[in-house]
Amino acid sequence: MLANNHNMLHAVKIITRQHMKVFPTNEYLLRFDGCSKGNPGPSGAGAVIYQNNNEIWGKSAFVGFKSTNNEAEYMGLIIGLQEASNMKIKHLTVEGDSMIVIKQMTGDFKVKSSRLSVLYEQATVLATKFESITFTHIYRKNNARADELSNIALEIMII
Repeated sequence: MLANNHNMLHAVKIITRQHMKVFPTNEYLLRFDGCSKGNPGPSGAGAVIYQNNNEIWGKSAFVGFKSTNNEAEYMGLIIGLQEASNMKIKHLTVEGDSMIVIKQMTGDFKVKSSRLSVLYEQATVLATKFESITFTHIYRKNNARADELSNIALEIMII
């Protein structure tokens, strides 16, 4: 009887290992972007959330007619963080091609602009809703989908 229990336990371990390979731990990635034509000028923001490298959500948002590129970037971050929070995501990796936004969110740069400080505060409050969150700068070429969404928002409002 003891030998059978050992074999059953061994079989369960094997199934569990196989199961883990088929269904990996959920990994969530938020990428954001913003654009401004004129800087300041008409601006759009975009954000996309990936789960295990598959896009599960994306959004475009018109930011305003006289917004800066940095304001649009922050809005992309904010709309993405809001949705990730709504989805009850607990652990989030955030990537963006705006060095200033990423460095401000990590505390490496101070926020000097009063217009950006309001957006920074919103993003910071949202970031506290996650058990863990990391911010990483990426190159523009790696941020194509968020860039596309930010430009879509701008094109819709200009037409």
